[in-house]
Amino acid sequence: MQNLGNPSNYGLENHGLYNLGNVYWNYSPSMLVEEAISRFEGELSADGALMANTGKHTGRSPNDKFVVQYPELADKPIWWGKVNTPIAPEKFEQLYQKMLAYYQRRDAFVQDLRVGAHPNYSLPIRVITEKAWHNLFAQNLFIRLTSEQQQTHVPEFTVIQAEDFKADPAADETKTATAIVVDLKRNIILIGGSGYAGEIKKSIFTIMNYILPLKGVLSMHCSANLGKSGDTALFFGLSGTGKTTLSSDPDRQLIGDDEHGWADEGIFNFEGGCYAKTIRLSPEFEPIIWSATHHFGTVLENVDYDPDTRRVDFDSARITENTRAAYPIHFVPNHVASGYGGHPENVFFLTADAFGVLPPLARLTPEQAMYYFLSGYTSKLAGTETGLGSEPEATFSTCFGSPFLPLYPQIYANLLGERIARHQSKVWLVNTGWTGGPYGVGSRFKLPYTRAMIHAALNHVLDEVKFKQDAYFGLWIPESVPGVPPEVLDPQSTWVDKEAYARQARNLIDLFEKNFVKFTDQIPNGVAVSGVGKM
Repeated sequence: MQNLGNPSNYGLENHGLYNLGNVYWNYSPSMLVEEAISRFEGELSADGALMANTGKHTGRSPNDKFVVQYPELADKPIWWGKVNTPIAPEKFEQLYQKMLAYYQRRDAFVQDLRVGAHPNYSLPIRVITEKAWHNLFAQNLFIRLTSEQQQTHVPEFTVIQAEDFKADPAADETKTATAIVVDLKRNIILIGGSGYAGEIKKSIFTIMNYILPLKGVLSMHCSANLGKSGDTALFFGLSGTGKTTLSSDPDRQLIGDDEHGWADEGIFNFEGGCYAKTIRLSPEFEPIIWSATHHFGTVLENVDYDPDTRRVDFDSARITENTRAAYPIHFVPNHVASGYGGHPENVFFLTADAFGVLPPLARLTPEQAMYYFLSGYTSKLAGTETGLGSEPEATFSTCFGSPFLPLYPQIYANLLGERIARHQSKVWLVNTGWTGGPYGVGSRFKLPYTRAMIHAALNHVLDEVKFKQDAYFGLWIPESVPGVPPEVLDPQSTWVDKEAYARQARNLIDLFEKNFVKFTDQIPNGVAVSGVGKM
């Protein structure tokens, strides 16, 4: 075994890894790109980005995620069930030993990094991969260390990933040959059988969602930006609802695009980069993301391109709808270098409503804010998870990120409610989905209209505007927003068939009520009834 690059004094033997081939420690982006190209892991785009294919898995595999169930964790409020499927310690050890054996005589790439921009809540991590491009992805998404810091780095959590490793469902008690296993006692994460790089990112997010709330810090699946007056805004939402697009605003500084903590000191970014969806990316409407995708060092996942010119076709979904770009945050010119800001004045819940009945903008009461946060309603968009078809699928993802929540949802919701009340944050529901009819009939809200509504909220333009209460959902809708036609604001007015709208609205209300039953005995009654429609 030969150590190349800048190795840490805390070697791989501490993880049980012996008899490897070459170990490439903390390689720079250019060195990782060279390795990836020479190993035929990807190709360069016309602009120098590294284009890689994730193989069979073009999205996350939530059904293949497991958490090791130790007796020592019995006193922890872990949300066991479909999201956190338990696996026995001996089965984890069996998989772990298989993974260690798999790596023998193989090359490995190691990145020593940290997650959590605020020094009080920073977590040192290590990411070990068998492919160079996955290591570049990790370097782009997490916070980089100096050369001196790398040499003395001791990780508190370690990810060991191998795309071509296969679990044996019969022997290992996994569901498929893919396994994402989190060990909260030994601080190890195994990712085997998937080349989708997002599994690396989300496994670390899961860890932060476990550690921080137990310290009284709210961990959030949201983007954040900072206005010229120093005001912070949060954007919650699942993949494809517009977190990255709407927070990447030329008029505001980007704190981060996906994962943050809310502590007594304010908001801080977990990551050191962005992971943006690129399907139908537009230089006109998304200039910041567009520019970042044309940088050397950016990783483009599953994009289609001309094999002769290497020009990327961002409109093509030939491989998947879930095309992605991973790039360091310093590719965003107006980013916040420190990675943190103050307590948010405005909080936006983004949803892509496939029913086409929710308004494009609504102001939420404190009770409604808790209701919609716990509900986490949106439509999963094609490609973001294995098994989704070509059409959006209505779903309720608790706290806008249930696949990444190791603790009970009420813990996150109570922390959010307490912080909103303490800091008097305004909370808004923003529908980036459909209007004028459901998916297949109506059309998606125009991005310029959504931006205009968000800017109006951020700039206090709506402070003096009259609001009317929607009869179905009880939501408070502004009667006017500069730059937005009035009829767009009222979802009913965009439907030709008003009775069809009423049926769809009642259908969605029924889904909300059925989903929320599981929370009603654990929250104040005012929250439970706040989301119920009037008709």
